[in-house]
Amino acid sequence: MSLQIEIVNKSHHDLPSFATIHSAGMDLRAFLPDKSIRLNPGDRALIPTGLHIALPAGFEAQVRPRSGLAYKKGITVLNAPGTIDADYRGDVGVILINHSKEPFEVCDGERIAQMVIANYEMISWSEVTELSATDRGQGGFGSTGKK
Repeated sequence: MSLQIEIVNKSHHDLPSFATIHSAGMDLRAFLPDKSIRLNPGDRALIPTGLHIALPAGFEAQVRPRSGLAYKKGITVLNAPGTIDADYRGDVGVILINHSKEPFEVCDGERIAQMVIANYEMISWSEVTELSATDRGQGGFGSTGKK
């Protein structure tokens, strides 16, 4: 049984769907019915999708780059992964940035990002004066070696 999520689609595009049986993400499409958006090198823009979702408590939607768009065109999601919280009801917008040396035109219906629904745990802090010891300790940023 799959998780049922309420969605309002204010665009004229199909709802996001899984491309294959084992896909984790669903493609999000740009909703730009009146005009495209040109991203020059280094530019960023908030691209609407026309989708509004109501996630259940304990779930988030992660907005991630599409690997093909990133690799082939240098276009990625600026705040990847962007988080859509369970209590947000506005448009699922995607912040795109152009890291290439060429302009890129974002057109209506273009697949611009992917969305993954993930569960999470609410936590409470337990403040202590010292953390338990591990073999790694405070080693970070390459401390476990190169190979």
